[in-house]
Amino acid sequence: MTQPTIEDRKADHLDLCATDAVNYRNRTTLLECVRLVHQSLPDLDIDKIDTSVNLLGKTLKAPIVIAAMTGGHERAAEVNQELASIAQERGYGFGLGSQRAMQKAPGTAWTFKVREKAPSALILGNVGVVQARDMGVDVVRSLVTDVGADALCVHMNPAMELVQPEGDRDFTKGTDTIAKLVNELHVPVVGKETGNGISIETARKLRDAGVRTVDTSGAGGTSWVGVETLRAKGHKRQLGELLWDWGVPTAASVHNVRACGMAAIATGGMKDGYDVARAVALGASAGGFARKVFMAFLEGGKAGAMDYLDQVEREIRAVMLLVGAGTIAELQRAPRFVTGELNDWIKLAGN
Repeated sequence: MTQPTIEDRKADHLDLCATDAVNYRNRTTLLECVRLVHQSLPDLDIDKIDTSVNLLGKTLKAPIVIAAMTGGHERAAEVNQELASIAQERGYGFGLGSQRAMQKAPGTAWTFKVREKAPSALILGNVGVVQARDMGVDVVRSLVTDVGADALCVHMNPAMELVQPEGDRDFTKGTDTIAKLVNELHVPVVGKETGNGISIETARKLRDAGVRTVDTSGAGGTSWVGVETLRAKGHKRQLGELLWDWGVPTAASVHNVRACGMAAIATGGMKDGYDVARAVALGASAGGFARKVFMAFLEGGKAGAMDYLDQVEREIRAVMLLVGAGTIAELQRAPRFVTGELNDWIKLAGN
């Protein structure tokens, strides 16, 4: 049987992520365990609240990143360009999907090139750690340069790869590869998961490799194991069903990253501005949205995606007012307490 091409896989991903069939089934982000304390005398004007934040050398007007989604298929080009244009207009960050397709099939490179639509936005490139190991620094550098990225997400996805019909099996030298990229690339390296989150042990490895920013992509939102399970057959599908809910929840991942002194982009199951505010109260610099924005785009085009993100911003401002936080730094210090399972994860991390 003919193996699917990278373009086929990217098309499958777009189709599967257009529905809720790829959600985690029985796990949540645990952001619901973060309780913020209401302040009846905030002494703030909501219209003067400052939602700006510095991330990877650029100032975002709001703590929002349109997180890594797609690329490598002609349908992905419209998604990337339209969403990147929103990032430019609204002052958000924007993440590209895995550039493996761009390297393997150079004819797809145009689907990743969004800099013309987002000349001053924070653009995050993206490559898998296994692919980076095998490509070498010079090839990775060219991928970064070709899309004009401000930073490079190096994604770690062993669970997803084990289930993927054409996935990788050799995950050796990952930490060494990241350390080499940190030392030799001309842009910051961001450690990134793909839906299974960041343990305290992985956070320590990333910190010791020189990484200073981590995209959590925690458990509780889209299960990329689930995505690949729906593409798989036989024993791989069986494995995927077993591991569908595998991972470290997003809230616990944010805690682990911050406990190791790194900046966190909280991705993985972010639904609304309340989730962003709770993640920021745990110490995150920003919240990242992928499938929710994609689904809003599919339903209403660019205007639909902008409406969704407008509501997210309104919600962030409302929560900031109600906890008495006039800036993102103040929201990071706002009174809060943690309940339930998240407490157990924090204890496991030793903090």
